[in-house]
Amino acid sequence: MAFVKWIAGYLGWVVLGPIGGLLGYALGAAVDGYLDRSRQISGGSTSGTANAYQRKYNAEEQRNSFMVSLLVLAAAVIKADGKTLQQELDYVKEFVRRNFGDAAVPEAIRMLERFTHQDVNIYSVGPQIAQYMNYSQRLQLFNFLVQIAMADGSFDKREKSVLEAVGSTIGLSSADVNSAIAMYYKETNSAYTVLGVRPDASDDEVRTAYRRMAMKHHPDKVSTLGPDVQKAAAEKFRQVQEAYEAIKRERGL
Repeated sequence: MAFVKWIAGYLGWVVLGPIGGLLGYALGAAVDGYLDRSRQISGGSTSGTANAYQRKYNAEEQRNSFMVSLLVLAAAVIKADGKTLQQELDYVKEFVRRNFGDAAVPEAIRMLERFTHQDVNIYSVGPQIAQYMNYSQRLQLFNFLVQIAMADGSFDKREKSVLEAVGSTIGLSSADVNSAIAMYYKETNSAYTVLGVRPDASDDEVRTAYRRMAMKHHPDKVSTLGPDVQKAAAEKFRQVQEAYEAIKRERGL
């Protein structure tokens, strides 16, 4: 039933398009459930109760949509290096368990495995996600994808290439894409890449970049996606702070 719940919530986000095609027959199975909830919202209740229900349902819908998008794109990332590793599947399992409970894990993994055997065209799926998900949510979605790629303790160049393509197709700036990747794919000047500036940037430019990135990755930006997603955003926020502190130490600021 967890799978149907996600799809029903997803129907409120968008029905048609590339992701709908990937979901296939399961999409139709959830239509009645979604329509029933819509009728409950619109009929037989006071406006205050209906509004409260609508707000609660909208928040759940966003979480469900985030989950479906994560599973679709995770399949593309996991397949990037030509192998599906248990560590990557375990990372997804733990994310689902924390956000939807133990009962949801089997359906999520079956869904993920189905996607890994399908042709996930990120150049079609990405723009659809960009259309229906706000920037902060897409940014956190991308952060999770980077962590999935790193779940086995290494970062394959093919995974990095797919991640860069995913970031572009879901409408993230190249600076934000490079920043997220730089936290795990360590290279010279990674701290500067995390903040989205060049190593020759002035001290004032570094300070401005830090404030901009700190605001962009503040956990409150993804509050509607639940406490665990907020916790992950807080980790990104912390890493931005660490990058800034490293640059300050290097420069003696």
